[in-house]
Amino acid sequence: MGALFVKYFLMNVYQFMIYSSFFFSESSFLSSSCKLLRRFYFNGLHKPGDVILGGLFEVHYSSAFPEQTFTSAPHQHSCQGFDSLGFRHAMTMAFAVDEINRKSSLLPNVSLGYSLYDNCATLSIGFSAALSMASGQEEQFLIQENCSGTPPVVGIVGDPFSTFSIAASNVFGLYKMPLVSYFATCSCLSDRRRFPSFFRTIPSDAFQVRAMIQILKHFGWTWAGLLVSDDDYGLHVSRSFQTDLTQSDGGCLAYTEVLPWGDNPSEYERIVGVMTKSTAHVVIVFAHQMHMIQLMEQVVKQNLTGLQWIASEAWTLLEGLQIPAFMPFLGGTLGIAVRRGEIPGLRDFLLRIHPEQHGNNISENSMVKLFWEHTFQCKFIPPPAGWVEDAGAQCTGKEDLNSVKTDLLDVTELRPEYNIYKAVYALAHALNDMLSCVPGRGPFRGDSCASLQTLEHWQLIYYLEKVNFTTSFGDQVTFDENGDALPIYDIMNWIWQPDGISKVQSVGEVKRSASKEEELTIDNYKIFWNFESQKPPMSVCSDSCPPGTHMVRRRGEPLCCFYCVPCSEGKVSNETDSLECFSCPEDFWSSPQRNYCVPKKTEFLSYQEPLGICLTATSILGTSACAVVLGIFTYHRSTPIVRANNAELSFLLLMSLKLCFLCSLLFIGRPRLWACQLRHAAFGISFVLCVSCILVKTIVVLAAFKASKPGGGSNLKWFGAVQQRGTVFALTCIQVAICTVWIVTASPAPHKNTQYHSDKIIYECVVGSITGFSALLGYISILAILSFVLAFLARNLPGNFNEAKLITFSMLIFCAVWVAFVPAYINSPGKYADAVEVFAILASSFGLLLALFGPKCYIILLRPERNTKKAIMGQRTTKC
Repeated sequence: MGALFVKYFLMNVYQFMIYSSFFFSESSFLSSSCKLLRRFYFNGLHKPGDVILGGLFEVHYSSAFPEQTFTSAPHQHSCQGFDSLGFRHAMTMAFAVDEINRKSSLLPNVSLGYSLYDNCATLSIGFSAALSMASGQEEQFLIQENCSGTPPVVGIVGDPFSTFSIAASNVFGLYKMPLVSYFATCSCLSDRRRFPSFFRTIPSDAFQVRAMIQILKHFGWTWAGLLVSDDDYGLHVSRSFQTDLTQSDGGCLAYTEVLPWGDNPSEYERIVGVMTKSTAHVVIVFAHQMHMIQLMEQVVKQNLTGLQWIASEAWTLLEGLQIPAFMPFLGGTLGIAVRRGEIPGLRDFLLRIHPEQHGNNISENSMVKLFWEHTFQCKFIPPPAGWVEDAGAQCTGKEDLNSVKTDLLDVTELRPEYNIYKAVYALAHALNDMLSCVPGRGPFRGDSCASLQTLEHWQLIYYLEKVNFTTSFGDQVTFDENGDALPIYDIMNWIWQPDGISKVQSVGEVKRSASKEEELTIDNYKIFWNFESQKPPMSVCSDSCPPGTHMVRRRGEPLCCFYCVPCSEGKVSNETDSLECFSCPEDFWSSPQRNYCVPKKTEFLSYQEPLGICLTATSILGTSACAVVLGIFTYHRSTPIVRANNAELSFLLLMSLKLCFLCSLLFIGRPRLWACQLRHAAFGISFVLCVSCILVKTIVVLAAFKASKPGGGSNLKWFGAVQQRGTVFALTCIQVAICTVWIVTASPAPHKNTQYHSDKIIYECVVGSITGFSALLGYISILAILSFVLAFLARNLPGNFNEAKLITFSMLIFCAVWVAFVPAYINSPGKYADAVEVFAILASSFGLLLALFGPKCYIILLRPERNTKKAIMGQRTTKC
């Protein structure tokens, strides 16, 4: 809305400029002088000098301005509502100019002057005053052939309003006239293409927005409402705030509302209703005093409490809002304020202000006279005829400023004044650098320098862009590529006490360093919080997601509104408000809280667990039993029962059974490469050795039976002791060859298995080659089946002690165990597969030991009367 008004107004201005150009062009043909078409009478203050600086200030709140801007008659604007602070702004510029003139180090032999005007808070007046300063107010001036001469005004300090500065910069940018504003904050003015001659000593709203985002982050406020005024200032802030807030991940806006101009109670009532319904406890307001007054009236009416207000620089220091009616609601407000500075000597200068200081010409010092009339409630106008004393007092000029209470003399909070002070010095330093140029070494064409006689505005802009100095207060002043000074803001806090006293104090600052990073400093202990807890409020759409969870956005709502979903198994999040959970490394698993990774539990058949202990004990028991039986057989090796059962093969069989018991220990403990390779090889070779001995014993039994028949004596001759040993060795070598090829081609190896349990690492030995493992088991099975068949065929052979029966029974047990082993092994996970294999080894070994040697030991130890050749060979025959 404000931008449209500016555009409409500029159309009229451009028409006037075209008309003026035509007039000046025509007059140049008729005479060598130019005459001012129209003269305007502004409230102003002037001082002559070699170089004139212009200034625009809001000395009055409003004006009654006629519709026809440019008339044929002299015109006096009627401004209303004198502002002492605005007048102090103007006098600060006058003080800065006088101070520079007294310095020999800055602009020596050059005197500065000024032309200060009141814009009356009206665009048309402010713009007209700016054009008047640019063109000059002389009635007539001569045109020199070389077009030399100092411009009427080389630069303007102002305007304080963003909209006014936009209007003036749109025109003056065409002619490269520098404008240095001290209070226009619209970020749009940083557009160097559109405003090539605009500078400012106050930070732009873009930095103010980033400063507020820093405050939001500092207190953890991610859910806030935004209220802006319906003008360039507010609308640009609205767009900038939403963009920067999203890019910085600083939070979300619960709502954005535009505060209308004028008296509109229903709209303000609606906006306060939105604030009431919202869950946001933080409200950011970029608006002017009139907007805040109307807004607060509705806030008080609806009794909307529990909000934390954040104020823009436009109303942070407004005393008109710090009233008892508003402070219960606005107490604790945090605001951004223009940087406070100190200007030594300013108060003494203000005390010397006098109406006669600048002469009696009302057009030269009307601003001072208006201040005097406002302060002492008198008039300088001579009383008309019939004037009586009761009609009002007349100003004498002898009034004393020390005798009245005025805001003019309060120099404890110099904020806009400090920016004005810096703006004047920036122009002075630019002029000084320009005049210090050495001819032949200048920056312009042909290494030339600029001079006051041939000065063009763009030459001053060149030096203004390179200004770099430090104020007496310690702040560096320089302009970036957009014409913005190094930004710095004070952070203010509104303190409200129960006795009704309120004040605003500084609690920190935010500035941009040379590295272009925002630096926020806040003293939390100084802040007054207008809440019962005396702590900063919480303002979030959703509570933070703790470690172990991640955020899932709510559909159709801003990013700050989300659900906290626990991480799935195997994933963790170790930060607050994680967007996703991360998988743990391969050997790690998520903790129960899902906030960190822990090493996975390892599982294998261990010697420390009960199952491993039982199997180990059983293995040692079986080994010991073999040793005992071996000892018994060795001790009774000359007895008939030992000799009749082929003592050599019996001893070898006992040794192989001992190896079978011992090889089961290789399946217990953490798998290693050597253990994985050795366990199956030892198991296969031991059992082949054992079964080979049984097979040979069975063959010997059959051969002995046939030898007992007539003509069968030659059978044993061809299967004597050497052949028996050779057969066992040959059969075992075949298994050794199978194991060797298996280990060389596809060796068994340790493996970390996570297939059965994701949170556990099951250490196991993979066979490497299924073919090799199958060949090993298959070979054992072939020998066992062959032994079983031969023993079964010889089970009914005559004799009191027929060993074929024992072999048949032992092989039946052996085969039954290993037939049951295969499906149990395949379906057993992890360590239980090893346990099944160990159990099968032990069961089959015990089966062979007990079936083959149990009856013999029984006879040797308990029935020695049967341990005779006659008993073994004769009893059966007698019964027959």
